[in-house]
Order: sequence, then structure tokens, then C-alpha cells
Amino acid sequence: MAKEIRTRYAPSPTGHLHIGGARTALFNYLFAKHHGGSFIVRIEDTDQTRNKENADEEQMKNLKWLGVTWEEGTDVGGPYGPYRQTERLDIYRKYIDQLLAEGKAYYCYATKEELDAEREEQLARGETPRILEKHRHVTDEQRAQYEAEGRVPSIHFLVQDDREYVVNDLIRGQVTFNSNEMGDFVICRPDGIPTYNFAVVVDDYLMKISHVIRGEEHLSNTPRQLMIYEAFGWEAPDFAHLALILNQDGKKMSKRDESILQFIEQYRDLGFLPEAIVNFLVLLGWSPGGEEEIFLMEDLIKLFSMDRVNKSPAVFDATKMNWMNNFYLKRQPLDMITDMCIPHLQKAGFIEETLSAEKREWVRSIVGLYQEQMSYCAQIVPLAALFFLDEVVYDEEATLVLKEPQLPEVLASFVKHLSAQDAYNVDVIKAVLKDVQKETGHKGKALFMPVRVGATGQAHGRDLAETLYLLGRDKVIARAQQVIANGQ
Repeated sequence: MAKEIRTRYAPSPTGHLHIGGARTALFNYLFAKHHGGSFIVRIEDTDQTRNKENADEEQMKNLKWLGVTWEEGTDVGGPYGPYRQTERLDIYRKYIDQLLAEGKAYYCYATKEELDAEREEQLARGETPRILEKHRHVTDEQRAQYEAEGRVPSIHFLVQDDREYVVNDLIRGQVTFNSNEMGDFVICRPDGIPTYNFAVVVDDYLMKISHVIRGEEHLSNTPRQLMIYEAFGWEAPDFAHLALILNQDGKKMSKRDESILQFIEQYRDLGFLPEAIVNFLVLLGWSPGGEEEIFLMEDLIKLFSMDRVNKSPAVFDATKMNWMNNFYLKRQPLDMITDMCIPHLQKAGFIEETLSAEKREWVRSIVGLYQEQMSYCAQIVPLAALFFLDEVVYDEEATLVLKEPQLPEVLASFVKHLSAQDAYNVDVIKAVLKDVQKETGHKGKALFMPVRVGATGQAHGRDLAETLYLLGRDKVIARAQQVIANGQ
């Protein structure tokens, strides 16, 4: 590609970093990096009623956590700033004034109520809603009357009739729009704040954005933006509109849909790894062209191309997300995963805020027991609860094991042999289990399940000898004796 590749992600500071927004940012980042270009983060904060304090900083923090970084933005500056729209109002005003002077835009004094009523009447007649001619051409006398009434005008772009606008979408191919279906649209509100369709064009042009990669919900905005590029005589960037992300029912993901965690921060708080989330998100709509599914960021930068982005919607599979994070978790250093698990154990009240070296080593061993099993680090709490709770909670299958006839004999023998040992470690426990087998004649499940249930309340679990060792001899014997006593 001859021209310099410059892409951007332009979030509104209205909330958390959404799965869809993160994917859009990721695709822009990968495309720019693949072509040796620049990635820019710009904050679109002109909708003052919806903005939330510090939301942009939180979104950028989570992008950086994912490994998505940028060359230009509100935090790092750059040659085409400011990178926050509310700091660019003077820039927009200059270009709005140019359109007004050239007769390509006009002041509209109609109230929202009047425009809404006209729209309803047009729809009732089966017409495409359009701004009426009377609003386009206001006489000086009418203008004076409106202003005397206290009306503050908005500024509308004057749409030419019978024009076709073609979007050469890199994902969808040619998409054609007719100007007669649109009508004049607002480019500046009465409060002097420009609308999205105007500001985004000015920003993308002045920041030399070469490719606009965004969600398909913006496709319908594109012809209006092409009109503005044309009005200024500017070359438009290339466009690519990403397909929707659907939930597992095949419906568009809604922020009210509680079946899926939708914000990056939620996954971060649960103990997902950024590498896994990036890997998962990039496969929501992009295919590497083979069977391989595991990719690190550096792999993705080498492989990513727009011609492998699918125009069909992608389905968010939470099960696959968990599988992928488990894949990455299993391959991380145990100390790192322990550090990620400790806050969850502290929040549950299982361990204190400050750990001694001995206590941390014990927690590390417990985490190591479950590292292969966890889909995300918050799962350490239910998985490892048996090590921290004084009261044993018996699962459904364990209650059946408690009724097995050999259980009292097996547990009594186990307590006797374990109590007789001077040392207590994994090898000693294994030897004790062999002694119980010789003494009782029970082996396999008939031996191990009663011991496991008596000590943990669970019929199944991780390595039995390791589990018993980490529980501690006193707790194991006390729990086994309690089961024996309850059975008498």
C-alpha cells in the first residue's frame, strides 16, 4: 500500500470498554501494525449528557492491559491533536462556517417538536422523512422573528437530490445509498456542539486516517460522511464495517443481556489473561485460514489482513472463551497465577491481607493443585474452599458414598495408621493408603472415595495424597473421626 496506514479507535467516554469496542480497537491496531503504520486513540466526548467521569481513562487502561498501545492520543499527544473532541470545537466551527458561506449548510430554526411532527406526517403518508424546503430558505424577516422568539438554530447539511453514494467497503464490497432516502441532517446542535457525522469527518481528515474500521452499525452513517468529504473536496478514507457479535441464542448482544459478561474489566477482575482475551476476540470475525486457534499478539500482527474478516456475524461462545483462558493459564508460571488468585481468596475471607512466607507457600501449593482445572482465577474460591472452611460441605455424590458399608472400616483403619506416623507428607500418606488396603482388603474406589469424602466432602477432586497433605494431618483426622462418629 502506497499511502501511510493510519487507523484509529474513537470511543465515547460513556462507560466501560465493551467486548465489541475492544474487538474494533484490536482490529484497527492489528491492521496498522501489520502494515507498519500508526494507531491512534481519539476520544469522542461531544455527547455531554452521556459522558461518565474517568470513563476514557478506564477504557484506555483496559486497552493497554490487553496489549493494545497507540502512537497518538490524549495521554501521549501527537502532531494532529488535540485528541479529545471537546477540545477541538474551534476547529469544527471553522469548517462549519465554510459550509455555511458556500451554501452547503444552513441555519434551521424549526424546533425539535415541529420537526418530529413533520416526520410523523411524512411517515403516515408513506414518504421518506425529509427536512421540508421551507426550513432551508429562511428570509431575513423570518430569521429576525425566530430570534425574537428566542429560537436558537441548529445547522443542517444541505443534501443534494438524486445522488448516489457508493461505499467501497473492504469487507462487504460495494454498498450504494441514494441521497433521496436521507434528507438534510444536523451537523451542529443549537448549543454549538457538532454532531458525530460532522466531527468524525473533520477529525479523520485532519488526522490523516487512511482506514476507518468500525462496527456495522456505522455503515448507515457512511453516506452522510461521504457527502461531507465531497463538500470539502477531501479524499475519503477506506471503510471496513465489522459484522455484529451475537450471543449464543443468535441475537445481537445487548448491554442488558446478563448471559454474557460484556466488559473487559469484568474478565480482568475474574482473573482472565489478556493474551487469552485477545486471542478469543480476534477470532470473532477473523479467520487465520487454517485449523490453528492459538495466537500471540506478535503472530496476529504478522497474519492479520482484512480479506480474512468475515462479513457474517460472529457468535460469542463463553465456553470457548473459558477453554482458551484455561489453555493460557495452564502455561503460566505458578507464582504468577498464585499472585492472581490471592486477591480472590482474600476477598472471600479465606486468607488474611498480609501473608507470611510459610502461608504464601501453602496457598501457592493449593493454587498449583488447581491450576490445570481453572478457567479463570476467581474459580479458586469454590474449588479450594475445602481447605479454608471449618465445616465440611458434602456434595450430592459424597452423600451416597457416606452410606457405603465399607466406609466406617476404611476410615477407622486410615485414622489408626495415619495417627501412628511420625512424619506427614505425600509419601507417608500414600504408604498409609497401602496399609489400609492391606488391612481392610478394599482397594480402588472402595478405598479412595471414603477417604476423600471423609476429608473433603467431595467424591472427586485433585490428587488425593496432595490434597490430604495440604489439608494438614489434624484436620484430616478430625474430619474422618467426625464422619465415623456420625455413622454410629
